[in-house]
Amino acid sequence: MILADTSAWIDYFRGVSAPHTDILDRELSRSRIITGDLIIAELLQGFREERDYQQAKQIMDSLEYRDLVGKPMAEAAAQNYRILRKSGVTVRKTVDVIIATYCLENGLELIHNDRDFDAFEDQLGLRVRR
Repeated sequence: MILADTSAWIDYFRGVSAPHTDILDRELSRSRIITGDLIIAELLQGFREERDYQQAKQIMDSLEYRDLVGKPMAEAAAQNYRILRKSGVTVRKTVDVIIATYCLENGLELIHNDRDFDAFEDQLGLRVRR
């Protein structure tokens, strides 16, 4: 299974042609994409037009859903953040720390377009679908 970060979804809905959106489109047709609470919240809050919101919501509703955060995941995310900080990397968004940690803890690949995930890949072994 593959988790698609909000950054990939935003580009997908904007019609950006890029490797990560091509992968997302291909894996959607194979029903291998999952989503979660934080991604849904980040994605859906960005739509101004009701029609676009409804289209995105329909796609999110069709995907396998996972709760991405809870106490154990929050603690693991905090540890990962601390590990990266000790190595000189500051991740800009807590949500990205949780998403990366969820993927690491559950053996999922991630599709993204966000440099915050690079340190997770380089230093913690996050698997990224390219």
